Amino acid sequence: NGRILQDMEGSLTARDRVGIQDFVLLDAYTSETAFMDNLRKRFNENLIYTYIGTLLVSVNPYKELGIYTKKQMDIYMGVNFFELPPHIFALADNVYRTMISETNNHFILISGESGAGKTEASKTVLQFYAVCCPSTRLLDNVRDRLLLSNPVLEAFGNAKTLKNDNSSRFGKYMDIQFDHQGAAVGGHILSYLLEKSRVVHQNRGERNFHIFYQLVEGGEDELLRWLGLERNCQKYRYLIQGECAKVSSINDKSDWKTVQKALTIIEFSEKDIEHLFAIIASVLHLGNVHFEASAHGYATLNSSAEVHWLSKVLSTDTSISIYHFQVLSPFTAEHAKYARDALAKAIYGRTFSWLVNKINESLANKDSTRKTVIGLLDIYGFEVFDVNSFEQFCINFCNEKLQQLFIQLTLKSEQEEYEMEGIEWEPVPYFNNKIICDLVEEKHRGIISILDEECLRPGEATDFTFLEKLEEKMCGHPHFVTHKLADPKTRKTLERGDFRLLHYAGEVTYSVVGKFHLMQTVATQFKSSLAGLTEILMTKEPWYVRCLKPNHCKQPDHFDDVMVRHQVKYLGLMEHLRVRRAGFAYRRRYEVFLKRYKALCPDTWPHWKGTPAEGVQRLIKHLGYKPDEYKMGRTKIFIRHPRTLFATEDAFEICKHELATRIQAKYKGYRVKGEYQRKREAATKIETCWRGLQARKERERRAWAVKVIKKFIKGFINRNQPVSMDNSEYLAFVRQSYLTRLKENLPKSVLDKTSWLTPPPIMQEASVLLRKLHTRLIVRKYVRGISAQQKVQLQIKALTSYIFKGRKENYPQSVSLCSLFVYSGEQDINIRVLQLICPEGIKYSVPVIKYDRNGFRPRFRQLIFTQAAAYLVEEAKIKQRVNYSSLKGVSVSDLSDNFLILHVTCEDTKQKGDLVLQCSYLFEALTKICVVTKNHNLIKIVQGSVRFDIQPGKEGFVDFKSSSESMVYRAKNGHLMVVSPHNAMHTTL
Repeated sequence: NGRILQDMEGSLTARDRVGIQDFVLLDAYTSETAFMDNLRKRFNENLIYTYIGTLLVSVNPYKELGIYTKKQMDIYMGVNFFELPPHIFALADNVYRTMISETNNHFILISGESGAGKTEASKTVLQFYAVCCPSTRLLDNVRDRLLLSNPVLEAFGNAKTLKNDNSSRFGKYMDIQFDHQGAAVGGHILSYLLEKSRVVHQNRGERNFHIFYQLVEGGEDELLRWLGLERNCQKYRYLIQGECAKVSSINDKSDWKTVQKALTIIEFSEKDIEHLFAIIASVLHLGNVHFEASAHGYATLNSSAEVHWLSKVLSTDTSISIYHFQVLSPFTAEHAKYARDALAKAIYGRTFSWLVNKINESLANKDSTRKTVIGLLDIYGFEVFDVNSFEQFCINFCNEKLQQLFIQLTLKSEQEEYEMEGIEWEPVPYFNNKIICDLVEEKHRGIISILDEECLRPGEATDFTFLEKLEEKMCGHPHFVTHKLADPKTRKTLERGDFRLLHYAGEVTYSVVGKFHLMQTVATQFKSSLAGLTEILMTKEPWYVRCLKPNHCKQPDHFDDVMVRHQVKYLGLMEHLRVRRAGFAYRRRYEVFLKRYKALCPDTWPHWKGTPAEGVQRLIKHLGYKPDEYKMGRTKIFIRHPRTLFATEDAFEICKHELATRIQAKYKGYRVKGEYQRKREAATKIETCWRGLQARKERERRAWAVKVIKKFIKGFINRNQPVSMDNSEYLAFVRQSYLTRLKENLPKSVLDKTSWLTPPPIMQEASVLLRKLHTRLIVRKYVRGISAQQKVQLQIKALTSYIFKGRKENYPQSVSLCSLFVYSGEQDINIRVLQLICPEGIKYSVPVIKYDRNGFRPRFRQLIFTQAAAYLVEEAKIKQRVNYSSLKGVSVSDLSDNFLILHVTCEDTKQKGDLVLQCSYLFEALTKICVVTKNHNLIKIVQGSVRFDIQPGKEGFVDFKSSSESMVYRAKNGHLMVVSPHNAMHTTL
């Protein structure tokens, strides 16, 4: 691959002083000890970056090195990848220039454990692109938003942990969009697996998310008063569990100002910011809600007016809450605390999602032309703790998938280059971790699928029933073991609530106690998100940054061999090196190799007149390369061993000194013979002639400019005269200027009647024609842009209007209040019912209240339309099935109520009669039944009263009337009385 190895020579000459800059050139490349020695040697010289091909290994120095300045950026800008010492600027620049030249998409995967420097690496890449990209006022705005999205996301998504004072507690993927000139014009952010549990609980020595402390410590006095907060973190339960609200290395007040400024530049409105911090304050207040057990063991809370509603919400389980009917079950104090914490986590999680979406709106590029992108993926590294729970399971599964992608793309890139060069591909032995990925994600058999099944099965699911199910399904799997399945020796290292996975990076033991059986939705969502992320990455060219921590103590100049070796293993660096070194360690285009080393052969020095390939062949023959040490490709030479290249480079270093000595001697000889003086006089004459030529050209240019200006002035004076020699060029300029300005200010909508530019007199007629053409173009684009689904929705809305417009009082209000259709979806239908009716094809479902035929007692039900019938369902029971062939019609009143009566053919006394239903989505449900039955005349709009069949031979009535308020009750005459508020009949829609 031409972009993978371009100029490695700088790394060769410096190898003895500071170690090898590219591990691919390590002779003992299979030795982990040699790898570690080289890494340590460079770290001790403050050289924190080393390559493995194009992969960048970065070791956190825990001190300022002065290597990220504007001057450093300028040095690395536009330079071949291996020409200068390894640096993240070199990688960022090579990605950028490759994207520009090849017009394709790329991504940079930054991984490593907490505290290894992932977040700083991501920010450094962003800062490099902010400096190196073309700049205009508009582009500077985009650049500022991209840069300032970081402090906002860090405030809401980062926290102090034991390993890192600014640890990212979520995964982030950011696309930076570039136009064809390489200017950054937009961006988009995806977030993964926010650690919401941190909102309600922190381990000792850790903090909640930064934003809480920034608000309390840095918020203005007036803001804190309005939010009901005190400037004291000790007052809030959610901020003090880690017992380190104050941290010397973190300036919350200063960070608060940075976040405030960033929110403004990212275009958050004052109202948005006000609402945002009101929600953050509400989480703090929620954490201070305290529950006690009553005499009956139920949760109680101070019942002041301010907390009465909160008491009811958090201390009771509301099974159903529709209209005036509720079923409430009181909580114990422990359950109420769990509900409080669950609410706080949900509020913060949704707020974070809203925040990311708002940032994306600000970064969105409105231009529809094709863009290339560079993605930045800052993701958590492989984690192994003393106790590994569900979070570590998800994180390590993510790393398994990324490792699988990593090896696939690396092998693919290598194989493609070999095939392109006509060199036989040598299969590379490597560990294929697909078996582990399948163990976790395989459909019906993987751990996540088993977790889903266990949570959905009848009866109570617990941690240990889940573990038993795993043991049943995974028994005998080479990468899975539990206490029950282990041999006697291994069993001593496992608790009864543990299972162990053998990952690509090593063994990890996970505890299911109190964790896993509650995580069904999160696991499935994370699996889906990861699949989506993998799909995104597979369409882009990969680049990698692997970040390492040198020690646990965050100390500079301290290299902990055991800890670093552990990370090298878990990041798969030796595996990657083996793949990159399989076959040939070095490859270079013929013309580049010949240009550098041609001085080593008399036949090629100083000028080779044949093809570059022939010159390289002659050169390596002179150098004595053995046949097994190299291969000649179509455009490159491939060298198998680093020692061959090192020997060539050493010979070149000696040759350079000899050439320099010869040139210097010859130069001195020229001076002795007067050659120097003659050359100096010739140079002076050439300079004099050149200056004269430039002066004559400048005089001609100025004369031409005077002529053009005179003609322009004369054309302006005669601009209203008929076209002539005097004004033709001026009028042409006027036409071109008007058309150029018009192109940049064309109306975006047919409704925009004011922004069309006023034309000069000469363009009046053309302007009218252009305006008509542009209007047609906008209309055509709009029509072509309507999707098939939108067309169907418009047809359905037209049908609703046809049925109800001018015939039912509350139809006009319904048009503006709801959109067709609010489809509940299969996830809202009980799984048993779903299994029974799914083959019929579910078209629509909606919650309803069904009134008994005798006594009119209200019952909560779900109304489901399939392709064949309508179903009335109570949780897992189907209460009534109505074939569409048996449906005689549907009656509704002309008033503003939301009742409907389904009239059913009822010939047998054992059959159930008509259905009297109340539905909040009346118009949607009625229109949908017309669409499904293909009978637009099914609906009957009546006045006053509707008769319905209770059973064959027995009838009932529903009476409708208007009043000041809505009521539903059984009247003295035995009829069901439906009273609705009076609305004037509208006919505008």
